[in-house]
Amino acid sequence: MAKPRIDHDRLFKELLSTFFEEFLLLFFPDVYEQIDVHHLSFLSEEVFADITAGEKHRVDLLVETKLKGEDGLIIVHVEHQSYTQRTFPERMFLYFSRLFPKYRRRILPIAVFSYDEPRDEPSSWRMQFPFLKVLDFRFLTVELRKLPWREYIRHDNPVAAALLSKMGYNEDEKVEVKKEFLRMLVRLELDEAKQRLLFGFFETYLRLSEEEETKLRNEVSQMETKEAKQVMELIISYEQRGMEKGIQQGVKQGIEQGIKQGRQQGIEEGKLDVVKRMLAKGYDVETIHELTGLPVEKIEKVKG
Repeated sequence: MAKPRIDHDRLFKELLSTFFEEFLLLFFPDVYEQIDVHHLSFLSEEVFADITAGEKHRVDLLVETKLKGEDGLIIVHVEHQSYTQRTFPERMFLYFSRLFPKYRRRILPIAVFSYDEPRDEPSSWRMQFPFLKVLDFRFLTVELRKLPWREYIRHDNPVAAALLSKMGYNEDEKVEVKKEFLRMLVRLELDEAKQRLLFGFFETYLRLSEEEETKLRNEVSQMETKEAKQVMELIISYEQRGMEKGIQQGVKQGIEQGIKQGRQQGIEEGKLDVVKRMLAKGYDVETIHELTGLPVEKIEKVKG
């Protein structure tokens, strides 16, 4: 069964539009200091047709704002790139060349590179002759895989927390990366919607195996008592959400099977399968009873 395709651009757009100020503060503090963050407006999506290639390209994020002490508006254009492309700098210029005639404002272009291998990406596109430099177009860049993740856990910044999942860690550091992500999430004290956004983003790009999750729990249990309790509550709350979703799917499958077979047994089998998985994850009988609605006696029987 093929893995579902990840819409990288949508995920990054949702993250950066929700936490745009934090994005600038984290990666471009000099820009952040000059921007009037009280005047931010997200512009509608721009779609450009590439007639020669027969393709349509969408500009990822356009933000209208001001510089401090100035009345005129400027535009910040953020483009996310999840795969290597030799012509990407040229594409950044083409976007600029089409946006400027429409808005007639200064445009600050920023590129965020999120692919898996570290590279040295250009931050300019030039057109020149031996006798004349016609154009030297420049843009700001963030190359996530080249960033040392440990340096960013010191920032209580939601963008830093989410993007730990795309920074330069080794495979054997995955458990530690997730542990630090959870600690950051606890410190940030965000509302549930924003917390869910960060958790969903992180889990899309860094998912632990069952063995690694067990190791994570063991490491959390050795942390300072109060923090360990808060992190563990976070782990359990998201496991329960996932489990509840699994329960709903399992029950639905059981109901469909029961209808086909003309008996209630299908529903029970759907629930019992979920109970087995919950017991394997270490949930206690009372919690499983509350989530599934099955009698304690049946759960105890499955537990053996």
